[in-house]
Amino acid sequence: MLTSARNQFAGKVSAIKPGAINDEIDLTLPGGDVITAVITQQSTVNLELQVGSDALAIIKAPWVILANPDSGIKLSTRNRLEGSVTAIQQGAVNAEVEIKLNGGDKLVAIVTLDSAAGLGLAVGKPVVAFFKASHVIVGVKG
Repeated sequence: MLTSARNQFAGKVSAIKPGAINDEIDLTLPGGDVITAVITQQSTVNLELQVGSDALAIIKAPWVILANPDSGIKLSTRNRLEGSVTAIQQGAVNAEVEIKLNGGDKLVAIVTLDSAAGLGLAVGKPVVAFFKASHVIVGVKG
């Protein structure tokens, strides 16, 4: 599947928690990281998702929030993935930050230059990435 989103993760559906309108889908990546998505029940049916199904989690880079792992920050986001910075590309206003997750996958975040400086982001530095379950788009290969 080709999309403009920088973050596309292939994995297996490891849990489906049905709700009244939306379902919570857990997708386990090959390295063990888990991404949680909230999608409509109709989407679960249309995508024919079942525990064990192959699926994709798609997250746009601007939806990713970064923090230092030792900051003590607690957020209501369902997704919290740890890793280390592997590259930083600075633009006029924003920085593109590549992160190697502890499970081995690569995640990209777009943050302001002020945020990157405030966090002291640098190659090799540990970082934690947060994003909301409602910001995860689930897809399957047809």
